[in-house]
Amino acid sequence: MSKAQKRKKYKKKRYILPITIIVLLIAFRIFLPTLVKNYMNDVLADIPGYYGQVEDVDISLWRGAYQLNGLYLNKKTAQSEVPFLNFPETNISIEWRALLKGKIVSEIEMHSPEVIYVFEDQEKTPTEGEPDVEDWTKALTNIVPLDINNFQVYNGKLAFVQLQANPNIDLFINDLRLSAKNLRNVKQENKVLPSPITATGTSIGNGKLNLDGKINLIKEIPDMDISLSLKEANATALNDLTNFYAGLDFESGSVGVFTEIAIADGYLKGYVKPLLTNTKLIGKEDGFLETLWEGFVGVFKFILKNQGTDTVATKVPIEGDLNQVGSKVFPTVLNIFKNAWIQAFTGNVDDNIEYKDAFQEDKKESNKESRKQRREERKKERQERKEEKKGE
Repeated sequence: MSKAQKRKKYKKKRYILPITIIVLLIAFRIFLPTLVKNYMNDVLADIPGYYGQVEDVDISLWRGAYQLNGLYLNKKTAQSEVPFLNFPETNISIEWRALLKGKIVSEIEMHSPEVIYVFEDQEKTPTEGEPDVEDWTKALTNIVPLDINNFQVYNGKLAFVQLQANPNIDLFINDLRLSAKNLRNVKQENKVLPSPITATGTSIGNGKLNLDGKINLIKEIPDMDISLSLKEANATALNDLTNFYAGLDFESGSVGVFTEIAIADGYLKGYVKPLLTNTKLIGKEDGFLETLWEGFVGVFKFILKNQGTDTVATKVPIEGDLNQVGSKVFPTVLNIFKNAWIQAFTGNVDDNIEYKDAFQEDKKESNKESRKQRREERKKERQERKEEKKGE
């Protein structure tokens, strides 16, 4: 063999290896979505008591992102065809801004996700035993290889459905917009509650939902300071629920719910404040016994109603260890009469529950001094939030 032939053969061999590598990389890229999809479906199939799958996976290697399409999860014993979790589109990517701070974390955007709790489906126990909620939450977390730092939900839905009720009970929140940032404490590392969380939505009866607060998910039992309000929901939209459980229905009026919750080191303090405004209980189509019962309840409603604002309300205090949280009955009863005869509860959160309230040592402070201090701190914190939003 001549030198020219040897040189030509050597050149051919020199290109074989890089061409082979390129072909293998192209083949790997082509089959990567299928490999990821199969892995995720295996994870979902291994959840005790549940079944689910992902229909399709799209991957964008150049920006470190992938998209899950048609992910759903349901209980094996479910008789309805309504998925417990239904996530049509979920975008998962590396949060590049966090890389500048030396943290490798992810951000998630969910579009039109649905969480629908069908009472009958969830109450049935599989033959292998009751599934643990942690099983499916951990499985969904395992689908995301990096810690989640930024979580966004657009046009979400939460619902509670009871099919055996007549008529069916369907409580829901539509148009859910949720934003939770800095969950892994990438920024503001010295803050006790570093992660702002906000949410808005529309409830059954066209009520307005609003959630605002801060949390710390780094701890095993998360710390938080959260307020939530549901305003101006049409009371008649609740008739299926109230008629089934209490034999009552509303002819008119509105319903509101207001709550504040603080959790520190596993200790919770807060309240729930429901309000009924301008409500009438007796409907035109009610039967005699139903009308009699509603009239009886209406007498007590009139006695316990604040005549100036036409509201029936109470404030239910909640306090204690997270394993033993319960409402205080006696203060609840007193608050009913307080609203009726002394002062009406306003249709807003009271802004009197703070994160520091969950610490036991703070109980030694006098009530007047602690309330004044909490309000000043609350105003300062709100001003900081406004400045942060302007900066963004």
